Amino acid sequence: MRIGTPLGPDPTRVLLLGSGELGKEVAIAFQRLGVEVVAADRYPHAPAHQVAHRWHAIDMTDPVTLATLIEQESPDLVVPEIEAIATAVLADVEATGTTVVPTARATRLTMDREGIRRLAAEELGLPTSPYAFAETLDDVHAAIAHVGLPCVLKPTMSSSGKGQSVLKSAADAEGAWEYARTAGRVSNPRVIVEGFVEFDYEITQLTVRHAGGTSFCEPIGHRQVDGDYVESWQPQPMSDAALAAARDVSGRITEALGGRGVFGVELFVRGDEVLFSEVSPRPHDTGLATLATQRCSEFELHARAVLGLPVDTTLRSPGASAVVYGGADLEAPGYEGVAEALAVPGADLRLFGKPTASARRRMGVAVAEADDVDTARDRARTAAGLVRVVPRG
Repeated sequence: MRIGTPLGPDPTRVLLLGSGELGKEVAIAFQRLGVEVVAADRYPHAPAHQVAHRWHAIDMTDPVTLATLIEQESPDLVVPEIEAIATAVLADVEATGTTVVPTARATRLTMDREGIRRLAAEELGLPTSPYAFAETLDDVHAAIAHVGLPCVLKPTMSSSGKGQSVLKSAADAEGAWEYARTAGRVSNPRVIVEGFVEFDYEITQLTVRHAGGTSFCEPIGHRQVDGDYVESWQPQPMSDAALAAARDVSGRITEALGGRGVFGVELFVRGDEVLFSEVSPRPHDTGLATLATQRCSEFELHARAVLGLPVDTTLRSPGASAVVYGGADLEAPGYEGVAEALAVPGADLRLFGKPTASARRRMGVAVAEADDVDTARDRARTAAGLVRVVPRG
């Protein structure tokens, strides 16, 4: 394909809808290939804003505002990086010939846990945990009776564990339902109640749909706290049967969604059995480990695949990532311990540059490579622990 010159008369222009830490790495990957990048988010000076050619702070859930921005920028590619988007607008612009990555339909389905679960379980027949949907507290109690206890209650529209609760008794239902209603990406009373899965481990199977077909990265293991990833590592050891099942499930769900780019398919693994959990039609937070492990990170793979270029999912080294949290509510924070973190053998650091911090907000990530996963995990955790987010001045 032909790639134009950024800021010239005929650039190849990408509009990122969402400018967080993952969007920042995607923006850099596109820029390395000569693409003009415009970044949008709900607040100014978001991470990808800081590296884009132009940026906008808008409410992307407002259809008029979003449509106006797309018309103003006239991008060749619209690349959603978050869930909180007026997806009906994406269908409209796709119908006029603008490419939405991976597709407007995939973006709509995957931002809605109901849509993607019904596609996976009811249309494709993929193995999942038992589930039910609810809109009222009475519905929640009925759903709990259906799936059993313990169970997990989540908003149908959210990410990174927001609004998610584990219920151990029916008495937990009211508080969990209220939390889910208020903590999701958008205001929506509808929730999903899932039976709790006793699994050995969970993985992200990064799946790349590109001009040459579908490719798979080595599986990424991860640890979560309250539904939010804390650390990840690659490769996750798996039996041959489990790995084959993981790729079969991932290939089927991504084929059904269509389009090109990286998909982060989340799976539960129990022995040789693999259960589908969720899928994101974009690079995944646990895939930050690929900054240390792969010849092409998940962000470079996404940019290449979207542009119709060759991809390479080669694993270069075992590696891991560990999150740096804000620790407290801070405006324009500073960072200490950076030199000590970078002195850890095999370690590297990404500080996201977010304008505000909070106790559990991801402010950075340490990544590390090593000859084995356990050593890489130790190095990444050590490096992340040495970074301190501090008040300005």
